[in-house]
Amino acid sequence: MKIRCLIIDDEPLAVRLVNAYCQQMPELEVIGTCNSAIEAYRVLQQHRVDLLFLDIKMPQLLGTDFIRGLTNPPKVILITAYRKYALDGYDLDIVDYVLKPLSFSRFMKAVAKASRLLSNASQVSKQPGEEDDDKDAFLYFRIDKEMIKVHLNDILFIESCKEYVKLYMEGKRPLLVKQSISSMEKLLSPHRFLRVHRSYMVTIERVQSYSATHLRIGESSIPIGRFYKNNVDQFIKH
Repeated sequence: MKIRCLIIDDEPLAVRLVNAYCQQMPELEVIGTCNSAIEAYRVLQQHRVDLLFLDIKMPQLLGTDFIRGLTNPPKVILITAYRKYALDGYDLDIVDYVLKPLSFSRFMKAVAKASRLLSNASQVSKQPGEEDDDKDAFLYFRIDKEMIKVHLNDILFIESCKEYVKLYMEGKRPLLVKQSISSMEKLLSPHRFLRVHRSYMVTIERVQSYSATHLRIGESSIPIGRFYKNNVDQFIKH
């Protein structure tokens, strides 16, 4: 399921940064950017929006007051340079309160929270036979000073190698990416990818067989960690 996003900030650099981060996450679809809450209100009248990336200190109307004025607001991630509005933000039941300057890792963490909340809601309303529309989803990873496009459907499993992860893919050489497995876990859909060990994640639909201690994908045997057995029982063995 694509998450339809609207970016609202009066700082053009902040808008460009959030938009660039969104482009790296295939589950996000940016439907527009606004430099004021007033402009955003008009967009919300015309389009379905699932998630707002919202600044607080803006001309004409504070972001927090904007949320209060909405009858049925989307999920909201507040991105601001000010700590003092945090209590107001949580009183409004926002997803996350993120301070500028915004890093990609912190952005991913906030989006992961929103994705879980939206996913839970969509599972309740989803009709029998409906499928997610992310079969062609992809991400770009920096490898040897290049940004390499990786289709998520090609990934068999992921192995942690200290400060790197190794992506194993069907019919291709593994790719070594400078990123932690924990950040990959936050980045990838929990409906498709499953952490089964402190050093391994697998693509659920690629698992061909399993035992009490290992999973098999192709010729590879992947250990099941003691602290991950419940996850494996829930998503694979049932």
